[in-house]
Amino acid sequence: MAPTEEEAPGGRLARWLDSDVWHSFRHSPTAMVAALIAALCLAVSLFAPWVAPHQPFDLATLDLLDARLPPAWQEGGKATYLLGTDDQGRDILSALFYGARISLFVGFASVLLSMLVGVGLGLLSGFVGGAVDAFIMRVCDVMLSFPSILVALLIDGVGRALFPDAHESLAFGVLILAIALTGWVQYARTVRGSTMVERNKEYVQAARVIGVAPWRIMFRHVLPNVLGPVLVLATIQVAAAILTEATLSFLGVGVPPTSPSLGTLIRVGNDFLFSGEWWITIFPGVMLVLIALSVNLLGDWLRDALNPRLR
Repeated sequence: MAPTEEEAPGGRLARWLDSDVWHSFRHSPTAMVAALIAALCLAVSLFAPWVAPHQPFDLATLDLLDARLPPAWQEGGKATYLLGTDDQGRDILSALFYGARISLFVGFASVLLSMLVGVGLGLLSGFVGGAVDAFIMRVCDVMLSFPSILVALLIDGVGRALFPDAHESLAFGVLILAIALTGWVQYARTVRGSTMVERNKEYVQAARVIGVAPWRIMFRHVLPNVLGPVLVLATIQVAAAILTEATLSFLGVGVPPTSPSLGTLIRVGNDFLFSGEWWITIFPGVMLVLIALSVNLLGDWLRDALNPRLR
């Protein structure tokens, strides 16, 4: 059967271009600049092997004679190393591209995991209620009583102690799990509140009357109507997860040293900051700030765009 006009891709695109969200985006210079910066950072990180001028983590290509070179515009710099080199002779610009890819991967993966856990538990808590709701909310209260960075440090430290010779993939998994377990509470509490409102509405009552299964009501009827706040929260949490990963890597318990992220690059450069090699730590810090700031600005815009009271 041929798709209707509303189901056709062109119809969906036309409705999106005519939506309030797109209209808000087009009339928000801040959101457009933030989206451009975020898209640029995402592009250079995804295509780092093709756009990076050097392979910074290939030991065969490193030359210690090029170590600690200043940026190209300063005296002693080389045009082949635009932002200078670190203590190992690695190109800072190329290291930024590769480091941003790791930071973004850990950030997005941890937010996706925490969103799946938090949305599922919040939906169950708000829809079922009773003892299930009380138990899940008490677990949330316990999690909120600990600083998130402390929980992440504890989980990551225990994981490294139990698996000292683990493969890199397992180390990444432990790091993602550590960050996710500190972020699911916000999703659970947000979805629980929205679900408690939605479960008393007429369309849910009508679905119950005609005999629709509770799980089907939860996932097919209630869930789509509570995803708006979740999308806003997820956008903001991406920046928080990236900063948490950078903090853990700066403390030496984040990603493996063989796959340094922006936090690792900042930690390495911090040892040379007071000896005059400021570029080793300043440029990774600027890259981290740009990513976190652009994502936060997009989250603020999305929150306002999806708020019907501000239209």
